[in-house]
Amino acid sequence: QVQLVESGGGLVQAGGSLRLSCAASGSIFSINAMGWYRQAPGKQRELVAAITSGGSTNYADSVKGRFTISRDNAKNTVYLQMNSLKPEDTAVYYCNAVLEDGLGYEYDYWGQGTQVTVSS
Repeated sequence: QVQLVESGGGLVQAGGSLRLSCAASGSIFSINAMGWYRQAPGKQRELVAAITSGGSTNYADSVKGRFTISRDNAKNTVYLQMNSLKPEDTAVYYCNAVLEDGLGYEYDYWGQGTQVTVSS
């Protein structure tokens, strides 16, 4: 079993910052991509940022220049530094990890979600 445990969400004023963390634990052979998604009320879940095991990153246009994704491979942990937050960033943020089992098969795992609320 693999678990993703998120932390760092909360309430912040517009212009403020938050840092999300997500640690993977359990039976892990290797982790390929890790990322953050978010879902606002009434909207579909969307990719916020992703990072490969080699450090290549991808960001949604709406967060470029404000959010930074990073990972610590030794700790199986991914981070999302969110600066200059806007009310439209309000959502539940989900951690995602794509794990490989050593036989060439990949599996998606999700965290439980953490609420980020940005007040105007």
